[in-house]
Amino acid sequence: MSSFEELRERYPAFHVEETTSVHHWTDRLFSFTLSRPQTFRFRSGEFVMIGLPSEGKPVMRAYSIASPAWAEELEFLSIKVPDGPLTSRLQLIQPGDPVLMGRKTTGTLVLDALKGGRRLFLISTGTGLAPFLSVARDPDAYERFEQIVVIHTVRQVAELAYRELFERQIFEDPLIGEMAAGRLVYLPSVTREPFPRAGRVTTRIADGSLFAELGMRASGFDPACDRAMLCGSMAMIKETAALLEGYGMVEGANSAPGDYVIERAFVD
Repeated sequence: MSSFEELRERYPAFHVEETTSVHHWTDRLFSFTLSRPQTFRFRSGEFVMIGLPSEGKPVMRAYSIASPAWAEELEFLSIKVPDGPLTSRLQLIQPGDPVLMGRKTTGTLVLDALKGGRRLFLISTGTGLAPFLSVARDPDAYERFEQIVVIHTVRQVAELAYRELFERQIFEDPLIGEMAAGRLVYLPSVTREPFPRAGRVTTRIADGSLFAELGMRASGFDPACDRAMLCGSMAMIKETAALLEGYGMVEGANSAPGDYVIERAFVD
């Protein structure tokens, strides 16, 4: 019996999947891919529980799935916490290592939780970009919206993970490239190092520079046609949600689609 078969017997409540790749973006940020069970289904933007085999009860944490729903592998983006119960070990995984994954996916950062519209804002900080890596590569997103705006704010330039994907690779993708061409807008910004687009997204919303850059109406978001998803730091989510509410936009959920959504599982 292989070690994976033994682990599957030991952890029947979880999928036991093989690490297929690991990429260390910085000393604080890494991503990894896992094999995908044939029966595993999810909606773009959902999250799943991830953990590692251990002597006692495994420590499990919620991770947004960064790969699109059609991908053959499952990708995840993570911070490194030196003394973190999970990430202190997870950051050391190598290709071939087993990882535990929950059998159920869920989440609010999904297209079904939004009303229809013309423009979709995917607003993130740090590893909050993960679910939007999935949504921005979902053909259904381009069926529902005329324009998709990916906003990713980090502290240092090196933390702009997947920058090359949004600037070039996505447009070369055989499945999504033609849909994204001329319709996907990528707006990275950096807060603590020199960069062409500096500062926090909340500042750019408040001073109107975000809308000017996109050629939108000077008054800002239009509740009739603009929709948004928020993921990242607590401060960004709360401030941006308050700004959206100020425009008359209403938070949505799977049971009651709205104008914008946040991932309550991470915030609460």
